[in-house]
Amino acid sequence: MPRSPRPQSRRAALLEFAILGVLHDGALHGYELRKRLTTALGIFRALSYGSLYPALRALMEAGHISETPELTASGKRPRITYELTAEGKEHFQDLVAASGPDAWDDDDFDVRLAFFSRTEREVRLRILEGRRSRLEERLARIREVSTRNRERMDSYTLALQQHGEERAEREVRWLEELISAERRAALDPGPAAYDLAVPPAPFLTPHHQTQPLQTPPHHKE
Repeated sequence: MPRSPRPQSRRAALLEFAILGVLHDGALHGYELRKRLTTALGIFRALSYGSLYPALRALMEAGHISETPELTASGKRPRITYELTAEGKEHFQDLVAASGPDAWDDDDFDVRLAFFSRTEREVRLRILEGRRSRLEERLARIREVSTRNRERMDSYTLALQQHGEERAEREVRWLEELISAERRAALDPGPAAYDLAVPPAPFLTPHHQTQPLQTPPHHKE
């Protein structure tokens, strides 16, 4: 994922990207925004306000979001509504257009997948193919280690190794089905191309409990 000019961690960059994506649908209060992030994106399930508000401040300083205090009863702290600016919408489109190796990693891929409905089909396909290649490499390493060390493994370690192999195999199959659906939709962009072809995500690791934040990709492009 493209990096901001400001020095920041990978997780901070992902959080800012996710905030922009969630606010793309409309303005939200801080509480509502945190709820959307924690319930829909597994990587942010334990997101604290101590992490959220610095990210919001950074995005405001960059001109990507604005805040509007809401009038409340006398003496009460005003509620703040956060909204994307025109610059923020443009910046988000730049981010979703990126499809480099960072987008294939576990957490990055999950967050990118949540906003696939706002991503162009060609970019979605590159990310899915890159993710599949990454998982195939991981699967090959797991099998190599398993073959080399099988005789020295106890039953629990062997069971864990087999579980990792099966999990990677399931995700590779899932990605192959998604890739096939994207290619079919490119030939026939009607809604039926996705209704019949896109499978639900398999039960994998905790980071794969991500749910798309937007409408499934039935839109016209």
